[in-house]
Amino acid sequence: MEVIAPDVDLFFLNFPFLFDQPKSQVRLINHKYTIIPSSKSVYSSVAFQSSYDHSTDRSTMKSIVVFHHFLFLLLFLSHLNSISSWKKEEFRNCNQTPFCERARSRKPQHCKLIATDVTIHDGDLTAKLITPDKFQDENSTNPLILSLSVYQNGILRMKIDEDPSHNPPKKRFQVPDVILPEFESNKLWLQRYTNDGDSFIVYLFDGYEAVVTSDPLEVFVREQSSGKRVLSFNSHGLFDFEQLRVKKEGDEWEERFRSHTDSRPFGPQSISFDVSFHGADFVYGIPEHATSLALKPTNGPGVEHSEPYRLFNLDVFEYLHESPFGLYGSIPFMLSHGKSHGTSGFFWLNAAEMQIDVLGSGWDAENSILLPSDEKRIDTLWMSEAGIVDAFFFIGPKPKDVMKQYASVTGTSAMPQLFSTGYHQCRWNYRDEEDVKNVDSKFDEYDIPYDVLWLDIEHTDGKRYFTWDKVLFPNPEGMQKDLASRGRRMVTIVDPHIKRDDNYHIHKEASKNGYYVKDASGKDFDGWCWPGSSSYIDMVNPEIRSWWGDKFAYTEYVGSTPSLYIWNDMNEPSVFNGPEVTMPRDALHYGNIEHRELHNAYGYYFHMATSEGILKREGGTDRPFVLSRAFFPGTQRYGTVWTGDNIAEWEHLRVSVPMILTLGLTGITFSGADVGGFFGNPDTELLVRWYQVAAYLPFFRGHAHHDTKRREPWLFGERNTELMSDAIRVRYTFLPYFYTLFREANVTGVPVARPLWMEFPHDEATFNNDEAFMVGNGLLVQGVYTKRAKDVTVYLPKDHTWYDLKSGTAYKGGKTQKMEVTDADIPVFQRSGTIIPRKDRFRRSTVQMENDPYTLVIAVDSSGAAEGELYIDDGKSYEFRQGAYIHRRFIFSNGKLTSVNLAPSSSHGTKFLSDCTIERIILLGYSAKPKSARIKPSNHAADIELGPLQIRSGIRSSALTIRKPNVGVSDDWTIQLL
Repeated sequence: MEVIAPDVDLFFLNFPFLFDQPKSQVRLINHKYTIIPSSKSVYSSVAFQSSYDHSTDRSTMKSIVVFHHFLFLLLFLSHLNSISSWKKEEFRNCNQTPFCERARSRKPQHCKLIATDVTIHDGDLTAKLITPDKFQDENSTNPLILSLSVYQNGILRMKIDEDPSHNPPKKRFQVPDVILPEFESNKLWLQRYTNDGDSFIVYLFDGYEAVVTSDPLEVFVREQSSGKRVLSFNSHGLFDFEQLRVKKEGDEWEERFRSHTDSRPFGPQSISFDVSFHGADFVYGIPEHATSLALKPTNGPGVEHSEPYRLFNLDVFEYLHESPFGLYGSIPFMLSHGKSHGTSGFFWLNAAEMQIDVLGSGWDAENSILLPSDEKRIDTLWMSEAGIVDAFFFIGPKPKDVMKQYASVTGTSAMPQLFSTGYHQCRWNYRDEEDVKNVDSKFDEYDIPYDVLWLDIEHTDGKRYFTWDKVLFPNPEGMQKDLASRGRRMVTIVDPHIKRDDNYHIHKEASKNGYYVKDASGKDFDGWCWPGSSSYIDMVNPEIRSWWGDKFAYTEYVGSTPSLYIWNDMNEPSVFNGPEVTMPRDALHYGNIEHRELHNAYGYYFHMATSEGILKREGGTDRPFVLSRAFFPGTQRYGTVWTGDNIAEWEHLRVSVPMILTLGLTGITFSGADVGGFFGNPDTELLVRWYQVAAYLPFFRGHAHHDTKRREPWLFGERNTELMSDAIRVRYTFLPYFYTLFREANVTGVPVARPLWMEFPHDEATFNNDEAFMVGNGLLVQGVYTKRAKDVTVYLPKDHTWYDLKSGTAYKGGKTQKMEVTDADIPVFQRSGTIIPRKDRFRRSTVQMENDPYTLVIAVDSSGAAEGELYIDDGKSYEFRQGAYIHRRFIFSNGKLTSVNLAPSSSHGTKFLSDCTIERIILLGYSAKPKSARIKPSNHAADIELGPLQIRSGIRSSALTIRKPNVGVSDDWTIQLL
């Protein structure tokens, strides 16, 4: 019988060559060695975990001991040198990426294509792109086909692909299952175009038109009346489209990086072009990068040794802050904003590796196109290894218009279950059921609310997903039911790499049915990840995704219960012995698609399949919760993401804010960063500050690496436990507001956490501010990002009054305030003119809060008015889609508060009822001094007195309060101040 040795040996080495060895070369007779990384992200830092049979003979045991000593020696030698956590040399830069290097070397007006045969076909404007005879040479290629489609609400779609009539070697990949099926129903079928010389013009939307010029080739959107441009394609002539070819004798297309060779069977197939954002002061978006919200120039005068912003999903260990290096997810969607032109956006639906340059002012000085001298613009260069041009122009012109336009293409955020908006406690790894029970009980002992406890990879039987370690977790159902008895859930990890073990049922089925990704020779791809030798499910195939989803059924995932949800990690996909720790580009997927063509979407399809599996598990009744590390456009429809393997450093706390804001701008509102940093041991002050900021961000989870010290909130002394508890309680206090904002995101695509400029698009001081952020339209949060800070500067946007939620003090907007800070909290302000709902009673979890009464906080504007909303449903099902919800608008004006129903009539649908009442109404900035309030239609009175602004330890501020009006949240009523 095989058993795990009681003293499992882990030896951390820095010898990546070990991964290039066959597994048999690191196995000693009956003594098994499995290579596993010592961190969750670096294949060059590895560990050996050993197990042996009781029957192992003495000579073998002696060999084991000798081998262990050898490993210790290697360990010692590896620590003689200082080793950087992030190994730059393991990843390609632009100069090591031929398509990027070629694109960057091209000069303006490189493109010689012209548009011919312009016509209207199937409601689109179409044209052939050809090279004129005077530019023809032996390298000239076949014509390309351009089509322009117009959609409702100001969306222009442009596609450019090879002409199928010329029989290219294969069809170029077009990313499926990202664009909403209903989007095509929004198409406006073009009937005609206007011809103005070399220009072909079609009406776009409400004073905007799209223009194609034939020679030189250019596509742009402009205002009809003024002729001012909004967005333009190929204005600088940098468009290049490398066509697929059949390999001939003598062609050398292979690319090499380190020890890996990419066969590139169809030759170079990259696409590059320039896009200009006219009237822009700044550009934003294109996650994922650990950098500022406003994207900095990467090429041009004064920019030295800079890399483009890379979009290539990678498993990156302890990533650097302030870097354009690509991380775990990719969304090729860029927004611009300027005071004069408003907001616009450009989205390229392409899943291949992409590199994007933001070009500094004067980059084209020698080849400048003729533009008005006073026009602001930001030029960008987009480069991709493969695919087609499938691009969307969003004309805005307001920030939230662009959010809605993008959401109409890729979808809005899924409505989360209420529990998932609370606090999550995670660690690699909670050791066993006893550890789980102890952690859970400590939250109750210290009166700290939380909703979810997570288990990482060590809960499985030998890294076989959908299994449990029978020694450490012998009764998983009982463990989950115990948590559920207190209203809590559990999340377990399920990754895409499958252990190649003939006794493992998932592997047997996948292998038998041909469900794995293939290598370039057509065999099942075999790479290294947590279990050792692994293969990867081919999630591009809808049939395989359906099969995968079936594995979450209770009969398949034995030990799972309705309170268990899922975490998808390593789904970039991470391959420890692959090039750049990922899958080779010439690996093959369903439909003979090369991995290079869809790499950035692999994790998206895995996330989709898992989410649909949880949905299927419950018969389609309950909303799934699935966290993913990799992401792509459309991910927002399937769940949550986090910012990956961050570090316990102040800079990583600081950069987490623009990273999460950027995700929200590009559609993914339900995101967060590991509180305290995944790697390293945060000092207590940093951990407290991280909790205080993260409490206001959409996804709120504490997580840590197994080498770190335990850091549950009660382990840092009474005072710090109190501070972290307060931060978590603040989150639960504001859950009604957060949940209302998640519903807004679900309906409109507008994110929960917002950059200041989204709410204040004419206030230039907000355009480049990413230290503060808005939660909805009502709360402004300013983090504290430095050690031992005694004060912090906060810019409060103009034309509003801002109320400090700690003291109730009013501050005039349009100024930068220097605020004193203590260790107790960070500056948070409520914007005048808003009404924010809260729940002020402290409970163990969201379930216990269900029937608690509400508090409304009214912050009046200069006219004494305010508005706000509250959304409530059952917190778990899809019955809200049939109208089973409460949606109220609260309007305060002329001393009267009115509750108005926003929910549609549900006489033919399901109703949602609530007995909850409003027990307190707090007034900020109201200058009158009312003595009482009259409530109608009940016609009863309520007292008005000074009451606490917040029910928190150490907060003594008071505010004018209507006590116990006891009006129902679902009812129509008015409260008149007297």
